[in-house]
Amino acid sequence: MKRISFIVICLCLTFFLVSCGQRSKKAEVGKLAPDFTLMDRKGKTWNLSELKGQVVFVNFWATWCPPCREEMPSMERLYRLLPTDKFKMLAILNGDEPAFADKIAVKLGVTFPILVDPDNKAGLAYGLTGVPETYIIDKQGVLREKFLGPVEWDSPDAQQKLMQYINE
Repeated sequence: MKRISFIVICLCLTFFLVSCGQRSKKAEVGKLAPDFTLMDRKGKTWNLSELKGQVVFVNFWATWCPPCREEMPSMERLYRLLPTDKFKMLAILNGDEPAFADKIAVKLGVTFPILVDPDNKAGLAYGLTGVPETYIIDKQGVLREKFLGPVEWDSPDAQQKLMQYINE
C-alpha cells in the first residue's frame, strides 16, 4: 500500500511540475499577433489571419465596464474616419452577455463588428489582464501597440499613429 501511495504521489508531483513549466504563449509587441476565429453578433466569422494586408484594431471590452462604454463613441468616430478597405476595427466582448452588448451598441450607435469570445480563448491568447485593452496589428500581422485602459481614439495623435500604420 505504501508503494502504491508513493507511486501516486510521484506521478502527481511530476504532472504538477510539467504543467507549471508549460507557459501559454501571450501576445507580445513586435511579434505576430495570436490568431483567432470568432463570430460577430450578425453571424459573420472573423479570422484574424485572413485580415493580413490591413491594419486591425482589436479592442477587448465588456458592457459592465464604464471606461469601455466611455471609449466606444470615440472608437465609432475613428471607425468612420479610416478607410474600411485598409483598416478593420473588431471589438471582442469579454466575459459578458451578448444581448447586453447588442443593447449598448444600439444605444451608442456602434456600427463596427462586435465579436463574442465565449470560451475566452482570444482573451487568454492575448494575455488579457482587464478591460478595456486594445491591440493594434499591422498589415503583416505583427502586434505593434498595446493599450491598457480607455483611450480617446479619435484624437489627432491616435489618428496619426493609425494612419502611419495604414500608409506603411
